Amino acid sequence: MIGILNIFVIVLCLFSLLFYTGGACGIIRMPDFYSRLHPAGQLDTLGLLLFILALAIYKLEHFCWENVLISLKILLILFFVFLSSPTATHAIVDAGIRAGLLPWSKKEK
Repeated sequence: MIGILNIFVIVLCLFSLLFYTGGACGIIRMPDFYSRLHPAGQLDTLGLLLFILALAIYKLEHFCWENVLISLKILLILFFVFLSSPTATHAIVDAGIRAGLLPWSKKEK
């Protein structure tokens, strides 16, 4: 029998998949390098937030101190991702600017 906690974890995983799919579509549809980094950075980070949160909650299904520590370690990984993802996106944009990659502009006819 599926409990309420498992249903909540499944819903979080499905929303995570939705954000990953939106990020992939955004990367495909955007016209240039700089605008593709926005869905890659934002939606993938949000998808990871939901998925890791679901994983931490799922681990707490059988409550004991070992599972609490594992869930805290999982949330610590999430904290480091939230620190490193914007920094990595900024470094990639800076590398594109230094390489001379110009932003996309709409050509008027």
